[in-house]
Amino acid sequence: MLRHIKIFIKNEPVLLISALCAAVTVFFVPPDREYLSYIDFRVLSLLFCLMAVVEGFKREGVFGELTYRILKSINNGKLLSFTLVMLPFFSSMLVTNDVALIVFVPFTVGLLSKLGCKKETVPLIVLQTVAANLGSMATPVGNPQNLFLYSAFNLSAAEFFRAILPLTFISFAGLSAASLAVLPKQLNICALNRESINDKKHLTAYFLLFILALLTVFRVIPYPVTAALTFIVFFFSDRKILKNIDYMLLLTFVCFFIISENMGRIDALSTLLQKLMEKSALLTGAGASQIISNVPAAMLLSGFTDNWEELLQGVNIGGLGTPIASLASLITLKLYLKTPDAKIMRFLGIFTVANVSGLIVLLAFACVL
Repeated sequence: MLRHIKIFIKNEPVLLISALCAAVTVFFVPPDREYLSYIDFRVLSLLFCLMAVVEGFKREGVFGELTYRILKSINNGKLLSFTLVMLPFFSSMLVTNDVALIVFVPFTVGLLSKLGCKKETVPLIVLQTVAANLGSMATPVGNPQNLFLYSAFNLSAAEFFRAILPLTFISFAGLSAASLAVLPKQLNICALNRESINDKKHLTAYFLLFILALLTVFRVIPYPVTAALTFIVFFFSDRKILKNIDYMLLLTFVCFFIISENMGRIDALSTLLQKLMEKSALLTGAGASQIISNVPAAMLLSGFTDNWEELLQGVNIGGLGTPIASLASLITLKLYLKTPDAKIMRFLGIFTVANVSGLIVLLAFACVL
């Protein structure tokens, strides 16, 4: 029993810390009916569907096929690392940062393992996380805080892009330079063995589920429908996939929903935020995101200002910094902790350096815009 507890603590440090923080906030905000509205079941359902589909792709050999094609066409390490970082950067503009990381981080981990570049795995997936968070700020549908602020302040497309595209361009330049320094130019590519697709019928079904998930992201299809169909398909095609889903990640998100919502209900904190917003919506948005993450920060602070431009920039830039500044970052951390010989302190060290550097540069750039 004690051994199982130790293993759980080792494997789920993020969940345990978030659960402890959530428990602390409960002392300040006792449970009531409002707690029922804390949990964003749409986000949880989408995470469940996407994790299931990605696991299905892996089991059917899709990632192996992608690895073969990429390595066959790209044998330059600099170009490969640039490509791997830019994939989540641009895809997150349309499919959100969460989706981009769920798809590309497991693929990158497997690819670098085959190349014998395990040492470079952490720097590269950290850059992918930064890329997904910054790329997603470029469009109104790239992340939830953009969608919320776009609607709350009744923005036009011209207003939105005028405020956010300069930050996107500087982000692209910085990420491009950083990505080129990760992998060596010469890669140790051994003989490539092409993996065959295991079951094309299953793969077709999983691909259709992936399309359904993307349509759900854009609110074309209700999330209960997509979640139910995903469960049914995997229940009859491969039940092992349902067992392999990281349910602890979903529980971690529940804890952070409780933390962020409770902190927003603490009167002293709300009063402080109102005073800070009067001084700088940009810095307050970025700072609040470090503590309660950028989505609830956008929702909470929007009631304290009419300066939507600074708030929009602040909560998007604020996705950099701490692991909870953008909850999408927790996805990368959890995926990395599932890899053999994962070193959480090394990950957090590199993550902090990359995120704080990006945070400082973008805040400085935004201040002189």
